[in-house]
Amino acid sequence: MAKIPSFGTDGIRGVANVALTPEVAVALGRAAAEVLGGSRAVIGRDTRRSGHMLEAGLVAGYTAAGVDVELLGVVPTPTVAWAAGADSTTGAMISASHNPFGDNGIKLFAAGGLKLTDEIEAKVQARFAELLTDGADDGPTGEAVGAITTGAGSDGWLESVIGSVSPSALNGMHLVLDAAHGSAHAVAQPVFERLGATVTLIGADPDGTNINDGFGSTAPETLCETVISAGADAGLAFDGDADRLIAVDGNGVIVDGDHVLALLALDWKASGRLAANTVVVTVMSNLGFHRAMASADVNVVTTGVGDRYVLEALNDGPFSLGGEQSGHVICRDLATTGDGVLAGVQLMDAVARSGSSLADLAAAAMTTVPQVLKNVRLPERDPELVDRLQLDVEAAEKTMGDDGRILVRASGTESLMRVMVEHVDAATADAICDQLIQRVHELIQS
Repeated sequence: MAKIPSFGTDGIRGVANVALTPEVAVALGRAAAEVLGGSRAVIGRDTRRSGHMLEAGLVAGYTAAGVDVELLGVVPTPTVAWAAGADSTTGAMISASHNPFGDNGIKLFAAGGLKLTDEIEAKVQARFAELLTDGADDGPTGEAVGAITTGAGSDGWLESVIGSVSPSALNGMHLVLDAAHGSAHAVAQPVFERLGATVTLIGADPDGTNINDGFGSTAPETLCETVISAGADAGLAFDGDADRLIAVDGNGVIVDGDHVLALLALDWKASGRLAANTVVVTVMSNLGFHRAMASADVNVVTTGVGDRYVLEALNDGPFSLGGEQSGHVICRDLATTGDGVLAGVQLMDAVARSGSSLADLAAAAMTTVPQVLKNVRLPERDPELVDRLQLDVEAAEKTMGDDGRILVRASGTESLMRVMVEHVDAATADAICDQLIQRVHELIQS
């Protein structure tokens, strides 16, 4: 029997038709229907060729459990969350986000478009494993079998994003949008044009195999070049399912998630919109971000890696703004999940109201501290290795003082140790990182 896929920080993900087969999708759909409850679910997908295949399996699982399904088609992940929230239903998105087209994934939303808690996810995982191993008991019959309908796609979500700022908020702006040949290819341009911007669109010709291929938030080089050649004010790149954003200023310089969060935090603080004067980030956020927020008297809550942990902290606060350096930006006062298009609208609205450029605002918001991140391949996964390295980490941190920081963590999916060092001096960061990696090799051999 094939290995049962396990849940990561955002659902299950793997090679389509290997780790994620139609049978897996059926079992997951049925498990989600049984554990999450409710009579309806909304399902969306990105542009991958395998999306139809997995959608068919997922729908079979839900309807076999007696749940009606509304198909949204190719939509951004936040569209699924918005639709689930609008109708108080559960939802599922079929996407592997920024991964190559051969991969795919399924992420689940609880009723109201919320991320699953650890407890609920564990129950779904357990039932999912049972169904794959033992099969399902007899399900509902006759009219109790779930029905399938086609929904309105992204229409409602699109209107909500446009309505999050003043009409014509982006009048006079020229923006380049990079849709990564993914979920945003048909919806991003109308949003920004209706707000008054002139749009140059790239990465908007999906063929089922080119998602994230040389375009999007993980490959912003084409966007940088296009912004410069088009003489645009800025550029916005989304990932495959459009829940992530990387910006580019008018000079073709990348503005990452840390800069976007810092800029929005300062803007929202000034307007009184930053709830509890707090922003939520993960341990991967740059030391420069923390320094900038401290200087601005903005509180920072730090979580583990993964937007689900950011969301948990936002909800616990309750706080209004959080995200990741990688570009997940969560405007919690407006949405239940990360939304690249919404974040882009909020960012460019702040730029427009300032009367300045994105380049100037990003530079003023924070200064990035040089960061070195290196992976150490391990013979096998060894979570205890982090603890064994702790004395060396503490000694190195003592020598750096307030000028740097170290983050060492084991990969959650691979036999890797990730060593990240930040220091105001790039050469020092690199040297300390190499010292710690050498120590890791010594510990492995001891």
